[in-house]
Amino acid sequence: MPQDPTGRHWVELSHVISAGMTTYPGLPVPEITPHLTRESSRDVYAPGTEFAIDRLTMVGNTGTYLDSPFHRYPDGADLAGLPLERLADLPAVVVRTAGGGARAVGVDALAGLEVAGRAVLLHTGGDAHWGTPQYAVDAPFLSGAGAQWLVEHGAALVGIDAINIDDMVPAGERPAHTLLLAAGIPIVEHLTGLANLPLTGARFTAAPPRVAAFGTFPVRAYASVPASGG
Repeated sequence: MPQDPTGRHWVELSHVISAGMTTYPGLPVPEITPHLTRESSRDVYAPGTEFAIDRLTMVGNTGTYLDSPFHRYPDGADLAGLPLERLADLPAVVVRTAGGGARAVGVDALAGLEVAGRAVLLHTGGDAHWGTPQYAVDAPFLSGAGAQWLVEHGAALVGIDAINIDDMVPAGERPAHTLLLAAGIPIVEHLTGLANLPLTGARFTAAPPRVAAFGTFPVRAYASVPASGG
């Protein structure tokens, strides 16, 4: 892990976005095309100076992304209205259920944790299947009761390293989204690399651009970890 002069390590928690990749089956894939090529820019700028300007077409649910309350509720905070204290430099608590065999992260996995004002990151191991059809099959998720517990105990943000924070099997039912976003708690889905974080001690950031009237957008999710590992 890279280390800065303060002794912190930086941990990447986002998937790379590339043209044609599938994040969520059935949604359009991103398209990356040139708007201004380096070659054509030579006719615009001084000799020896060139730039590339590219165009990215994608839905907000691409790569590792954040859901704002507006994603679920028309009167909820959109990306431009999210307070930075919900997105940046949050103390993190990792809920490690990877390898446990259970799909649902429930109250039993959360009880006893200090989550108030923290980013609660669900390390389920679901990211092991990223980019394959298996990623969407029997994926881990947060139970409705678990989401309610996190609301009641004041979580600032909740993230998961799986395809959806809700169970995709019951068609149309999304209790975790419904409860968390109603409480103003942003959700980050499709995280990766949570195995590299300590259970406590890391600081988590996942900030989208300030887009008005927009509910979901990719983020560069990352964490800093003290040299001691927390």
